[in-house]
Amino acid sequence: MKKLIVGNWKMNGNLTANQDLLVALAGNQNVASGACDAAVCAPVSYLFQLKNVLETTRWMWGAQDVSAHDAGAYTGEVSAGMLKDFNVRYVLVGHSERRQYHGESDSLVAAKAQRALAAGITPIVCVGETLAERERGETMDVVKRQLAAVIHAVGHCATELVVAYEPVWAIGTGQTASPPQAQAVHAVLRAQLVAACGEHGMSSRILYGGSMTAANAAALLAENDIDGGLIGGASLKPTDFSSILFAASAA
Repeated sequence: MKKLIVGNWKMNGNLTANQDLLVALAGNQNVASGACDAAVCAPVSYLFQLKNVLETTRWMWGAQDVSAHDAGAYTGEVSAGMLKDFNVRYVLVGHSERRQYHGESDSLVAAKAQRALAAGITPIVCVGETLAERERGETMDVVKRQLAAVIHAVGHCATELVVAYEPVWAIGTGQTASPPQAQAVHAVLRAQLVAACGEHGMSSRILYGGSMTAANAAALLAENDIDGGLIGGASLKPTDFSSILFAASAA
């Protein structure tokens, strides 16, 4: 299975800077050759720009959130149908920043995943523990609970999910789980997907999303159950992102 690398711009970017970054990424030979799969998830206001620049390349693109509703009086929300107008392939659901700052529950994340799948968009379901939860030995219980809510909601469609393990304590902190630490969690998530989906769970992609950088990407991607990365800050730096794509192609 090819590795999947997904950049998450978070709330960053402007039209000029985006254009320079996207043009640089569009010419990446590791993606162009098909050696790895790659996507960029940007703020919804820039989806048109991603589509315009990347639509003739092998790159895919996605959004950073989606509404749990199809339509209606939900000012500020963006539906899966609206995202589909921009040909998005992926959407992040349950990112730790959404859970932390917007109070998103496991059930809400599951509902968003359902809406995305119904529109033909692949949800990247983010799970992960806080530092306090890790120190209490609750890591596996937390990530299994978060993923279980989505599996329960989407049923047999769980085979279509991408899962991203993003330890909250390692996001934007410069800290990262060691390859064995990350692999241990990925193995538990893999077993959970296999239990729910049978052998198809073996082909589900599980990404690591806790401060993957050019320096540590190769070691993380060498682990058996780490199928790619969800990249934050490094995805805004063409040289760093290209190094991660190279590591993914060589893994």
